[in-house]
Amino acid sequence: MSGDRHILSRRAALAGLAASAAGLGRLTSEGKAAENISGPVFSPSGPNAELYGAAQGFPVPTSATARRQGNPWEPRDRVGAFTHIDAIYPTRLVKRAAAPWTYKRAPAALSDPFRDRVTGYLSRNPVTGLLVARDDQILFEHYQYGRTDRDRFVSQSMVKSITGLLIGIAIADGAIKSVDGLPDAYVPGFKGSEYGATAIRDLLHMSSGIAFGEGQENGRDLTRLWRDMVSGGWVHNKGTIASIRQFNHRIAQAGTRFYYASIEPDVLGVVLRYATGKSLSDYLQERIWGPIGAEDDAKWLVDAEGFELPHFGFNAVLRDYARLGRLLAYDGAWEGRQIIPVQWMVDATTVRASDGYLAPGKADPDFGYGYLLWLLPGLSGPRPIARHV
Repeated sequence: MSGDRHILSRRAALAGLAASAAGLGRLTSEGKAAENISGPVFSPSGPNAELYGAAQGFPVPTSATARRQGNPWEPRDRVGAFTHIDAIYPTRLVKRAAAPWTYKRAPAALSDPFRDRVTGYLSRNPVTGLLVARDDQILFEHYQYGRTDRDRFVSQSMVKSITGLLIGIAIADGAIKSVDGLPDAYVPGFKGSEYGATAIRDLLHMSSGIAFGEGQENGRDLTRLWRDMVSGGWVHNKGTIASIRQFNHRIAQAGTRFYYASIEPDVLGVVLRYATGKSLSDYLQERIWGPIGAEDDAKWLVDAEGFELPHFGFNAVLRDYARLGRLLAYDGAWEGRQIIPVQWMVDATTVRASDGYLAPGKADPDFGYGYLLWLLPGLSGPRPIARHV
């Protein structure tokens, strides 16, 4: 492989894992850190806890209230909503592994400076759970606002990346022919639409060139999509495909500009459903969740027609998110078995010379974009493949 490339390095992947998901410090009543490496640490409170509903026990909003407010919900309802999506919206089960893989606990505490920085961060920020893992060891696991290691935390947009991984597996399985294929080859309902005529690669890169005002007028088009496909779908019954098809105005040539649009993974989710003949939840459980030894069931929000929502609404316990991060850190390999094709991991985190608009600093002032993955500025040139040693 040659050409100018910006990739997500193994170091960056591990840094992202530590930052996004995963204990060796317990905050005492005096705010000091006391070492505890036997298991997770639970705090009944957190910074500015009263704002987030401490007096009401961090309530879970009713379905009607949550749908009326919309994400991110009122501060008082956020802690409860972010860990109880299945009490607000219909979800589909992703079953845990029959034989869960177990993390080890680090035999020694974090270094004092790093531990102090992490516990200091938690004391200042409204973080419900933070887990830091290195390979097969948990270094830090702390929960706030009365959350525990049995709570399922909503992924927000990280589920887009999960959808991208499933596309890669479906291509390896032969269910989808290639990233150069078109959605309308798999979904008859997309025929005659602009999204139906946009290559899967361009959807993975969020570069369809189709107008979708996610960042305009307070998320005008995303709100419209959500209303038609999810929250109002049971009344209006527009349906998943029709809700997507209504966005049908191309304003740029596909594959020439990056524009963040949550609808594009939704198109890919429908392609996955039709191409594999399985729900995304079942496909995920069969091909990723079970093989990495997930310890708990996950839940995935479904729209009014029963399709999993690929841009929001996946929910899992923190240690299972850490397992997913570990899988990515090893380029799709798990304990010697390749779960996600290694070439897909390379392609998903590589910006080709012809796709310079996706490079860090071009797609975004700070980041680049791969296959539904944000790319940190990193190494250029041949990409090292992470392996177990």
